[in-house]
Amino acid sequence: MSSAVASQPASQPATDQQSHYFRCIAGCSAKHSIYDVIYTCPSCGNLLEVHHDLKPLQKRSADQWKQLFDSRASTSVWPYGSGVWGMREWVIPSLKDENIVSMFEGNTNLFWAERLGQQLGVPDLWIKLCGNSHTGSFKDLGMTVLVSVVKQMMSRGSSVRAVACASTGDTSAALAAYAAYAGIPAVIFLPAGKVSTAQLIQPVANGAHVLALDTDFDGCMKIVKAVTQDNSIYLANSMNSLRIEGQKTVGIEIVRQFDWQIPDWIIIPVGNLGNVSALYKGFKLMMDLGLISRLPRLVAAQAAKASPFYDSFKNGFKEKVVVTAQNTLANAIRIGNPVSYDKAVKAIVETNGIVEQATENELAAAAAHADLTGMFTCPHTGVALAVLSKLIQQGVIKSSDKTVVISTAHGLKFTDFKVGYHESTLEEVTSEYPNPAVHLPANAEVVKAEIAKRLS
Repeated sequence: MSSAVASQPASQPATDQQSHYFRCIAGCSAKHSIYDVIYTCPSCGNLLEVHHDLKPLQKRSADQWKQLFDSRASTSVWPYGSGVWGMREWVIPSLKDENIVSMFEGNTNLFWAERLGQQLGVPDLWIKLCGNSHTGSFKDLGMTVLVSVVKQMMSRGSSVRAVACASTGDTSAALAAYAAYAGIPAVIFLPAGKVSTAQLIQPVANGAHVLALDTDFDGCMKIVKAVTQDNSIYLANSMNSLRIEGQKTVGIEIVRQFDWQIPDWIIIPVGNLGNVSALYKGFKLMMDLGLISRLPRLVAAQAAKASPFYDSFKNGFKEKVVVTAQNTLANAIRIGNPVSYDKAVKAIVETNGIVEQATENELAAAAAHADLTGMFTCPHTGVALAVLSKLIQQGVIKSSDKTVVISTAHGLKFTDFKVGYHESTLEEVTSEYPNPAVHLPANAEVVKAEIAKRLS
């Protein structure tokens, strides 16, 4: 650690653990320490959430919070230069500095997609490039929190000796990297043959114990739940609400990057539904503390091959729909039984949000179109962009609306998808914008003729 990064703040934040704790999302009265090995409510079985009492946070005014967070952004003072830990009072304030496991995640580019926005008819279009992160996805934001809490638990003599997750790729990469940085063993359960090569090699390279199972993500999830029941291995999937605490900072960061102004729409690709739940949680906290006066409308974008949340939305959320997810190019959101369903329903209802889906052909075309304007999109961002196009065509999103699409992962993790598109070999996809490399002889005249043809 460099001397600049190692420099310590003059005073530590308050560490009163009573001000933040696990509680049941269904309203059961019990409170649980965030340092307990617990994932669901013992009384009713519902998910837990990290609750922050507002009274200690209200000691600062809204303007004071804005000034504090602005002053920390992208600095080298440990740990506040992190986009997550720059907001530590709103995340896990009781963590000791020495137990924070951070790679200065967050502070990712809010990219003005000027050319793409003009072509789509929404010039105020922005892409939050969460894939510009250490492991190439927004999952880093949640893993820095979870692994840090586990490190503090272990320093106190907890029985936990490893962390584990089921994953479609990005979660495993983030967990493996942060666990390796902390010196904590990680066990990864992947659906065999259903993740990209780049996603598979990330946890392998970081020394995780990678187990490829002959099932899909939902099957892996069942196994990891069974394996973590004895509390010696800590469950790191999104049903663990510690990850939500890190992921909620992306919404706060977007608003800070807009000088504390609220966009009209935020569109995010969803699978297990933790990310849209986290977005809402961050915005709700800003509302409660007076930093903002309204909520953006949230859009959850699903691949049509794995769209149980879309089906639930169509029935007015009268019941949770569970499906067997089919093969989709957007493999990170190939999930048929989303764990964070109840939290996500609240996020959509409270923001007057929308759930929409995109076909394989639509998501591939949207990704390729965006790439032609200088981006390099993952297939999941393609889902969000395809949904954006649909909502524009339907007249739901207006030309004057400030719209943010969250890009959840870097396109370099999905080069097979890119190659397949431009070679026109993807199933169920008609490549609208193919641009394969052309093989030519080493002859200047032939080359000049080819260039002339292309530029004509």
